[in-house]
Amino acid sequence: MAKILTDREEIREWAAARGGNPMLMETPDGTGTRTLLQLTFGQYEINTDGNQGPDRIGGFDLVSWDEWFDALDANKLALRVSDDPSGGSEAEFEFVEKV
Repeated sequence: MAKILTDREEIREWAAARGGNPMLMETPDGTGTRTLLQLTFGQYEINTDGNQGPDRIGGFDLVSWDEWFDALDANKLALRVSDDPSGGSEAEFEFVEKV
């Protein structure tokens, strides 16, 4: 069963429970650019022992939650996640159009 999250605090709590961090990437889109959203998981482990890890992962930049939420709202997106408790801490999600 899936649950759609639109509330900023719910999304942040869901991601934090799975070690998630927000990322964005600007990509060319015809005559302008388009902002792609992503979440990365396990970045905390990468950043342990004083190593700040990469700020750029696969073309995506680590950003603040405020920046990420602004992009989520601008793209009129929500986050669909599994609400199956047997799923444990799996970070399975997808972006869906906000209704």
